Amino acid sequence: MLDNPVKLTNFKLLLSETVSMGEKSFEQAKLMSQHNRSEAEQWQKYLNYLALFGVEGWLTQRIPELPINRESINFLNVSYLKLGNFRVCVIATENVLDEVITIPQSSIKNPELAAHFYIAVEVLEEAEEIIIRGFLRYDELQNYCHQVNLLEYYQIPLEKFDLELNHLILYCHYVEPSAILPVIKSNFWEKTTKLSQWVQGVFDEGWLTLESFISPEANLALSTRNVTTGIKRGKLIDLGMQLGRNNLALLVNITEEAENKLGVLIQLHPTHGERYLPANLQLSLLSKSGKVLQEVESRAQDNYIQLKHFKGEVGVYFSISVKILNLSIVENFVL
Repeated sequence: MLDNPVKLTNFKLLLSETVSMGEKSFEQAKLMSQHNRSEAEQWQKYLNYLALFGVEGWLTQRIPELPINRESINFLNVSYLKLGNFRVCVIATENVLDEVITIPQSSIKNPELAAHFYIAVEVLEEAEEIIIRGFLRYDELQNYCHQVNLLEYYQIPLEKFDLELNHLILYCHYVEPSAILPVIKSNFWEKTTKLSQWVQGVFDEGWLTLESFISPEANLALSTRNVTTGIKRGKLIDLGMQLGRNNLALLVNITEEAENKLGVLIQLHPTHGERYLPANLQLSLLSKSGKVLQEVESRAQDNYIQLKHFKGEVGVYFSISVKILNLSIVENFVL
């Protein structure tokens, strides 16, 4: 028996990578975070940037052959880097004394914010250093999250993270990105449907009249009993052979409201003569930052699913996510 047994926490500390931060990083982090509205937001963004700069420097030293670029996304306690063809989500925290890492669920569930690797970083500002505590692959993180209740944040035990950071380097060299993160579409806001133009009679490509959906040639069966007023259009959504069929129909209904607002109703329907949607199909409303505002999931015999009617001012961005298993499609909109 050992006279002085090593505690698990101490063992994790031994495996962690410590990165010293230069004065320039602190000055840059302060400058980039000072425009936030509240002190709490400013402090968290400050920590985010320090964690981002530290991980960027560490990756540059460990994998110099892969190009590395910062992404503009920086919200809540996460920020992003592009490492070659891999995306890295950097999670910043002041301490891990409770052995838990907090991750916004939108950083995992929103396919436009999901990353191949999630790196947990403890920022020790007074010591002028960061500690890289470990990392998780997207597929591993998804498997774990399926076992817990859906909240705005996921609380991931530190023990779930891979403490051997050399594994991250090996993955980047020998694993295809699609083997870790099989997500459809990756260019966020590249194509945005402008709903205010529908009021003027201008419609984006791919958005068809309901008559197109219910024609015998299309062999579609849309229930529109909840969509009796306003401007209505539908679009075919292709999630591939995982559904055992080719398409779903995303139905959008908008109405003009007071105070320069638009009302929006979103439905998802089966097509090709199918009576029911596949089970466990998720329809989500996302804010521009990726936060899940609403979500509904289909059951075994749902003819259609819909989000709650919502209103917004003209110019507001949002997204609709359709997801089953690891396959996702996001449609971007602006009111």
